[in-house]
This record gives sequence, structure tokens and C-alpha cells, in this order.
Amino acid sequence: MEVTSRLRYVQGSPQKMRLVADLIRGKGAQEAVNILQVTNKTAARHVQKCLKSAIANAENRDDHVDVDRLFVKEVFVDGGPMLKRIQPAPMGRAFRILKRQSHITIKLDTRSGDGR
Repeated sequence: MEVTSRLRYVQGSPQKMRLVADLIRGKGAQEAVNILQVTNKTAARHVQKCLKSAIANAENRDDHVDVDRLFVKEVFVDGGPMLKRIQPAPMGRAFRILKRQSHITIKLDTRSGDGR
């Protein structure tokens, strides 16, 4: 049973979010939550929020789901829209600041019963 969760328009660059997303790819759901809890990056809070939402989606969708058998099948981070701002610079110039946003998608699936 595959379950999906999306967190859209997260303030943070996709490059930094992908560093955290790579830590949990292929791991068990509970192990991934534990990894994100001790990861010292701001992006970890957003990825953890999306992961917990996916776990809750699995529980709501099927009453007989075993949370211990869930694992992170797929996780990816796409770029969202950029907020464009102007920073005044010396001699009448202006620098452009891009405030990047991300879309996080996590897909969970249940492991087969053979204990892999």
C-alpha cells in the first residue's frame, strides 16, 4: 500500500532540503523519524513534518496498517516559486535576492513479509 504526502511552498532552498531528504531515503519510517529528530539542520524539521503526515495518512487510509513495516520508498524535493527582492548596494546599484521555496514529496510503502 503506497501512501503519499506533500509539503508545498516551504521556505528554504531545494539544494539544502535535498541534503536532508537523502538521509532518509530507503529507511524504515520510525528510523527516519529518529534520524530527522537528531539532524542539526533547519530543513530536517520540514522533512520530518511531511514524513509524520505520510505516516498519519497511512494510518487513516487503512486501519490494519503496521507502522513498523512502513518504509520511505521515495522522497524528492522540487523547486517552488522564488520571491525576488532587491538589496541596495553601494554607488546606487541594487543586488537581487532570491528567496527560494521547495516542494517536498514523500512516498511510503509497506515492506513485504519476508523480513527484508
